[in-house]
Amino acid sequence: MVKFLLKLQAELSNVTDLEPVDTVDSPFEYTFQIECTKCRTTHDKNISINRFEKHEISGSRGDASFVFRCKECKNESSATIERTKNVFTIEDKKWIPILEIDARGIDFQQFIPLGLFKAVGLDTNTKFNDIEIDEGEWYDVDDKNNEEVSITEVKWEISRS
Repeated sequence: MVKFLLKLQAELSNVTDLEPVDTVDSPFEYTFQIECTKCRTTHDKNISINRFEKHEISGSRGDASFVFRCKECKNESSATIERTKNVFTIEDKKWIPILEIDARGIDFQQFIPLGLFKAVGLDTNTKFNDIEIDEGEWYDVDDKNNEEVSITEVKWEISRS
């Protein structure tokens, strides 16, 4: 079993507490590029995992958030994901882990940030619940104080924990 951390770094302006919209009613689909650790084949399609789904691992070895059979070597792999308690705040300047990944037989190569994120206005507590940062930036206006809010220089890193 290998543990990975999905980490976020960004420049926030007039917003704070950036995190994925990830609830039972609206689960975030974490999208990744993966590689089989047995044959080192990179899967040709991105995969999506949500932390609320559970799939049975063959051989009655429990369940996981994602179960995958490599089309090259036929090896079965699995991963379980859990959100950390972290949110990215305006004060953060370093990488902040937002997701823990327990992987068996899979290397997580790249995160693709498809889906909605949320943040809060720094001085107004205005809720921004439909932030898309797949292009690496987001801009809006906080109607409570007529100030521009933004998230720029969004970077993602997957590291072994």
